[in-house]
Amino acid sequence: MSKILEVEINKKDKEVYTIVIEPDFNKLPEILVNIFSSCNKFMLVFDSNTEKYFREKILQILMCVNKKIHTFSFTAGEDSKNIITVQSLYEELIKYNFERNDVILAIGGGVVGDLAGFVSATYLRGIRFAGIPTTLLAMSDSSVGGKTGVDFMGYKNMVGAFHQPKLVYMNTDSLNTLPEREYLSGMAEVIKYGYIWDSKFLTYLSENSDKIISKDRESLEYIIFNSCRIKKEVVENDPLEKGLRAILNFGHTIGHAVEKLMEFRLLHGECVALGMMVAGRIAVNRRLMSEGELLKMKEILIKYKLYRKFEVSEVSFNLNDVLLATKSDKKMQGGKIKFILIDEVGKAEVYKDITDEELLDGIKEMFEG
Repeated sequence: MSKILEVEINKKDKEVYTIVIEPDFNKLPEILVNIFSSCNKFMLVFDSNTEKYFREKILQILMCVNKKIHTFSFTAGEDSKNIITVQSLYEELIKYNFERNDVILAIGGGVVGDLAGFVSATYLRGIRFAGIPTTLLAMSDSSVGGKTGVDFMGYKNMVGAFHQPKLVYMNTDSLNTLPEREYLSGMAEVIKYGYIWDSKFLTYLSENSDKIISKDRESLEYIIFNSCRIKKEVVENDPLEKGLRAILNFGHTIGHAVEKLMEFRLLHGECVALGMMVAGRIAVNRRLMSEGELLKMKEILIKYKLYRKFEVSEVSFNLNDVLLATKSDKKMQGGKIKFILIDEVGKAEVYKDITDEELLDGIKEMFEG
């Protein structure tokens, strides 16, 4: 059953885009033609994984759109999310004479969406863009909200721009191509929404974990729709992250630091889960959360196979290394880290007064002993 969300990004200028949740790609051609009737060319951007699973299927289904279609692919993985890949895509767009009225379609997970979105934001000072996310992480989070970017000098998303898509089309059946670990990585972002915005949604996630883990279609539609609904409500009020939108970074400051220190050997959701537990410990120490609530957070993250502590001997970094890595976070403001804490389940706040001592105490949640 189709589910559609209209996301109003700028209430004054009525800039609106559509999120479509479907069980297949059957409606994609009609929707693309309706939204992009004036374009002449589409550039389909894949990574090597999504090219293997979706390239021929999408090319075949788009045969009826009567537009010129070109494709671009790069090696899957965070290592490819860089300026070199961006330059290669620029060269393809120039080669095929892409104009501002033409469209880039990102088919894949967060890396594909971030990179293709950044190219869309910067090529000719901005051309139109649509996302076709194929991972739970991208469907529930990164494809919505207009954040784009690439990594630079080992720092995640250090170079980027805000550039809203004109369409996000989600085929839930594409999640069947994902290994369990990558699929469940996306659940960290889904769980995050419950903690920062909607406690009833968090209860649903806790009580229906078996269905969600087994990719029950009805449950998938429910969690993706509600993740997008929550992100829509936050983003519409703060499209450029000047205030409220920062709460979407719950777990991410520490999470990004761990990603960098682990050289991306841990998946994004696994790192965010560690960051959530660190933030939870700081909130408990500040008496914002109870020890029992932190235990429940740990239990739901373990239920979705997202959280485990490091043995000191298995990693080459320590508490101070994690602390130092947070200092390079792009969300630093006036030399202070903007840190998101849960005041109560379903309500988050931005704090700028977290001390190094508090952070170090929280980071202990990542290590055994």
